[in-house]
Amino acid sequence: MIKKYLNLFDFRQEINYTTEVLSGLTVALALVPEAVAFAFVAGLHPLTGLYAAFSIGLITSIFGGRPGMISGATGAIAIVIVALAKMHGVEYIFATVVLAGLIQMVAGFLKLGKFICLVPQPVMFGFVNGLAIVIFMAQLGSFKTLNAVGESIWMQGASLYTMLGLVVLTMLIIWLLPKMTKVIPSSLAAIVVVFGIVKIAGLDTTSVGDIAEIGGGFPPFHIPVVPYTLKTLLIIAPYSFIVAAVGLVESLLTLNLIDEITETRGSGNKEAVAQGFANFITGFFSGMGGCAMIGQSLINISNGARARLSGIVAAVMLLVFIVFGSSLIQQVPIAALTGLMIMVAIGTFEWVSVRALNKMPKHDIIVMFVVILVTIFLHNLALAVFIGVVISALVFAWESAKRIRARKYMDEDGVKHYEIYGPLFFASTTVFAQKFDVINDPEEVIIDFAESKIVDMSAIEAVNKITERYDKLGKRVQLRHLSLDCRELLANADKIIAVNIMEDPTYKVAINR
Repeated sequence: MIKKYLNLFDFRQEINYTTEVLSGLTVALALVPEAVAFAFVAGLHPLTGLYAAFSIGLITSIFGGRPGMISGATGAIAIVIVALAKMHGVEYIFATVVLAGLIQMVAGFLKLGKFICLVPQPVMFGFVNGLAIVIFMAQLGSFKTLNAVGESIWMQGASLYTMLGLVVLTMLIIWLLPKMTKVIPSSLAAIVVVFGIVKIAGLDTTSVGDIAEIGGGFPPFHIPVVPYTLKTLLIIAPYSFIVAAVGLVESLLTLNLIDEITETRGSGNKEAVAQGFANFITGFFSGMGGCAMIGQSLINISNGARARLSGIVAAVMLLVFIVFGSSLIQQVPIAALTGLMIMVAIGTFEWVSVRALNKMPKHDIIVMFVVILVTIFLHNLALAVFIGVVISALVFAWESAKRIRARKYMDEDGVKHYEIYGPLFFASTTVFAQKFDVINDPEEVIIDFAESKIVDMSAIEAVNKITERYDKLGKRVQLRHLSLDCRELLANADKIIAVNIMEDPTYKVAINR
């Protein structure tokens, strides 16, 4: 297994080095404003976002399970940690990211990445839509200012109009420029244009430097300064699990999306280990943590990049920008970053889910809105996904329970046959029991499970109750066509069970990849 994770580069792959380098440079330029903006969403210093984008981007590009996928600081992680940052400070964020990284690595080594297939589409719609709404709502704070007594109030007059004008201009450039040219990232072009207008016109508006001074340099090694006590662990552990879960969900979903686009196959478990290792290291180098970035990954893939080189170039060039361009970064108007993040929110929102509302089953619509509401009001993306999966599972169980059927007939020997169709599990046991006419049935009854399967303890109890009812009346019951695992579950009832071994169905199980 270790060899699998150390086999990093496929030298048989044909690489267009020009495409990889240019795409990596494009991604690096686009990462700068997004990393700064996500740091502000989390209430952190801009450098924590930039350092995270560099270290996570570099490590996952080298060790990840999906060449061409871009990782860095993301809005999903920023939303999770914003409450912790406000209550306990940045040092607890670093400790949280380190622990989250360890959790993700364990998940990868245990090959838990395959469970991403258990997340239904309505849950994913709710997840991304809720995330988009939260990112949008976080930008409203940019339209507030402090009054004479230090209270936060909404902008008014010229300052409000200036802010709105610059935000709308940023959004228009990001929307229109790709329709004319894709030579430079639209987000970068928008920020440069707004930056130029503010400088030339001398507009009085808030800049990054007004909120935090950026002194660029290589990410410093820094052990989180927190009390190493059980109390600290109890504080950061819930956030760490949420960060780990959200990061893995978003990364694995991005991986699956790129798999579909490129018609190739990445390794979810390898990516989970790489994401964990990246976050673990990032926590020691003053980074806010992160995961795969859907938008930047799509930019990279659409540029034609397919190898690890593009991600490596993007991370290295981002560090160059941090070291030599920090003085320019702190002059960027907040209005430009606000417009950028609003466009990120608009792009993140799954508009197809709105158009499909009248075509979706009602229970899927309910699941989607529940996930959205949990995401918006609790800011807990992992909990939202978990609740959505649980509701979807219960709905599936209910629908499956209604589908259990029994075909009944008498053979020439006077034996009553019940051919069961559909899975027998906790939700279908009541309907299953109602299928039998114990009092009026003949002395011998055969229950055929060729098209069914005994799934859980509730099903075992249901079968035992039926056999006991027949046994009390002196009638003999045979259970046929049980698979090996079903026979093992029913081993305690062997005195009244006859199993046709030769005709038992074979069941296939999923394997790890």
